[in-house]
Amino acid sequence: MTVEAHKETLEFKAEVSQILDLVIRSLYSNKEIFLRELVSNASDAGEKLRFEALTDDGLLAEDPDLRIRIEVDKEAGTLTVSDNGIGMSRLEVMDTIGSIASSGTRRFLEAMTGDQTKDSALIGQFGVGFYSAYIVADKVSLITRRAGLAPEHGVRWSSDGRGQYDIETLEVPERGTRVTLHLKEDEKEFLEPWRLRTIISKFSDHIALPVEMKKESYGGEEEDEAAKDQEAEKAPEWERVNQGTALWMRNKADVSDDEYKEFYKHISHDFEEPLAWVHNRVEGTNEYSALLFVPKRAPWDLWDRDQKHGVKLYVRRVFIMDEAEKLMPHYLRFVKGVVDSDDLPLNVSREILQHNRKIDTIRGANIKRVLSLLETMAKDEAEKYQAFWKEFGKVIKEGPGEDFPNRERIAGLLRFATTHQEGDDQTESLDAYLERMKEGQDKIYYITADTPAAARHSPHLEVFRKKGVEVLLLSDRVDEWLVSSLTEYKGKHLQSVTKGDLDLGDLADKEEKAQREKAAEEHGDLLKRLKDALGDRVDAVRASTRLVDSPACIVVGEYDMSANLARVLKSVGQNAPAAKPTLEVNLDHLLVKRLESESDTGRFGDLALILFDQAQLAEGGQLDDPAAFVGRLNKLMTGLMLSGR
Repeated sequence: MTVEAHKETLEFKAEVSQILDLVIRSLYSNKEIFLRELVSNASDAGEKLRFEALTDDGLLAEDPDLRIRIEVDKEAGTLTVSDNGIGMSRLEVMDTIGSIASSGTRRFLEAMTGDQTKDSALIGQFGVGFYSAYIVADKVSLITRRAGLAPEHGVRWSSDGRGQYDIETLEVPERGTRVTLHLKEDEKEFLEPWRLRTIISKFSDHIALPVEMKKESYGGEEEDEAAKDQEAEKAPEWERVNQGTALWMRNKADVSDDEYKEFYKHISHDFEEPLAWVHNRVEGTNEYSALLFVPKRAPWDLWDRDQKHGVKLYVRRVFIMDEAEKLMPHYLRFVKGVVDSDDLPLNVSREILQHNRKIDTIRGANIKRVLSLLETMAKDEAEKYQAFWKEFGKVIKEGPGEDFPNRERIAGLLRFATTHQEGDDQTESLDAYLERMKEGQDKIYYITADTPAAARHSPHLEVFRKKGVEVLLLSDRVDEWLVSSLTEYKGKHLQSVTKGDLDLGDLADKEEKAQREKAAEEHGDLLKRLKDALGDRVDAVRASTRLVDSPACIVVGEYDMSANLARVLKSVGQNAPAAKPTLEVNLDHLLVKRLESESDTGRFGDLALILFDQAQLAEGGQLDDPAAFVGRLNKLMTGLMLSGR
């Protein structure tokens, strides 16, 4: 059956063109990377076909032996990487090659710094490995046919990477994908078979599918010419050039660090080495191997709601699933790796995974191994762990709410900024906090705020500074979720300094407390006048035990939603239940004393509202009527100037 050609010339998206321009200008520091990426893509195509063939034997019928082949044409100056894997349809080609990762390219460009060394590391995080071909090629063409489609549904794609690409429908007799690189004049070294074999041995030796190249003749010049004549008359003879052993099945004592690093780059398509890894084999009633990696940097889509995560699942070295989410919890979604089970059925599906006890056992063991790895790193390599925390700390903070059985272990891995230190870096552990607790202190105190500065300078901290009591400064959005699920650590209750009537327990000065209670009674009229002036804006007005230098602060009930959480919910379009706050005033402050002596009812009301609004602003809140606040403040300032005070 003949095929009617359907050819189009299309424009790359603007972001894609910019990325290609960066790639063409050789952002990569190691040009050999291009071959690793193309071989990895071919390997993925083979594994995907093998998985789909579990439910449709016909997909493999025409050519059951999966392989990857690399060949060169020195006269044409081309290098070709081909596979007989899953292949692509026309739409898949346009989606995966014509547009790269559309949701990520803009973020990639925003992350660019202008530093070539730093920017080259970014490319591996954005799924653009195919385009590494343009490091060494000035034109790339691709011919592909998806398994299960008829020959007339083949596709050819080609581009010089400079703004446009051609795509057409043509007849392709075999399934799979064939990528041909037209090498640049100064990159012809990659036409030498020995050079390619060296690269494959270095980067792709572990790939399960056979990587094949044509057998070479090593005779004299006359023998070489004779060999070429014979080769033209018969089919080429191919030989495997990679070992193809499943690295995760080998004894870890026999695997070098370099092999681990290269394997990580293969499965993650990351261009940086992993930060750490753990490799083990479990035998017994539930036999499996696990090789898990912690990356150095967070992927660009770490916070994407549609982000896929999980480790690769194999059954008896047969690839089953690329992102088996059930093998790793969401708060460890950055972990990459492989789990190979001997006990699961080859046709395992996502539905079976959700209800399989063996999977639950593997998942539980994976969590413990990763947590142990992080605990060891935190204990023995503090600087390395701090680098990890900067990248993934916010994700780990999701753990106590998601993984109740391991809540205490996860809490031990958390790091915070505190009033004990000057900077805003999150470096202090809860264990370190416990060691520094004051005698008589029975709670772990914390404050949540929009920013580190707002937390550090909150009026609520004044009495804690005065008494030298350390407070955790929480300013990440996830912190509200964290403290709602992590209510205690090693028997010590976590207490917000902005909620309820402050009770410092044995830390409180009894004489000072008695004086404040006496003052509250003596100034009861002032507190009542303030409540009347503020009306429904507040639930109550009371004398503060928190304040030392500030005139007033806002406090919510012990079980009410914090003001910071309410702001977070509103910022994402969620409704936050309204809770009337309590206004606490510092009876020793000059402004409060001046307010108490004010006899003009209208002026007193304006001053009370200014005091309340200032307390809201000090907590990072937004005023319901900013114009009214400015008007009252201007009125007060004008009155002061006219009176000469």
